[in-house]
Amino acid sequence: MDTETLYQEQLATHLAGFRRNFHSALTIMMLWVIVLGAVYFAQDRLFSTAAFAIQPQHWQGLIGVLSAPLLHGSMEHLSSNAFGFLVLGTLAGSMYPRASLWAWPIVWLGSGLGTWFISLGGHHIGASGITVGLMFFLIGQGLRRRDRMSLGALFLALFFFGGMVLSFLPREQGISWEYHLSGAVFGLLCGLA
Repeated sequence: MDTETLYQEQLATHLAGFRRNFHSALTIMMLWVIVLGAVYFAQDRLFSTAAFAIQPQHWQGLIGVLSAPLLHGSMEHLSSNAFGFLVLGTLAGSMYPRASLWAWPIVWLGSGLGTWFISLGGHHIGASGITVGLMFFLIGQGLRRRDRMSLGALFLALFFFGGMVLSFLPREQGISWEYHLSGAVFGLLCGLA
């Protein structure tokens, strides 16, 4: 068997695996978006959003580490995070299914705990800590692996969400840069590990 034939067979096998991973990741992310939407329509009707938000440096605010990513302040807030989940989560799950599986809970918990520790007040809600974490996970994987597929995934993520790279800087009132910073740190650590 010549080198070109071997290369074509390996490429076909790799693409078939990618398609399987893509369908699984897309299905899972679509289910998460449905969950986010259902929680959004239930919040403030069935329970108080503030009670389940991250309240920095208050013991009762630790519940928000688990629940805050499911809560959103407006339909625009929900839509932007749902789009981020869908694109970045599907990309990460397609490219790095095993690494994404263990990175997801670390980014979820790390972004919440980091916010609880470093923020000076307020109520923090939304999935942006996780979406920023997924972005930085893809950056870390691209830098660590440096193969064509990883760099392609990184450039695709940057094309859609390049502005997210600086979202951890305090720029806009009402947007939790602490949540974004914590997500970025834990996402990058998971991506480089």
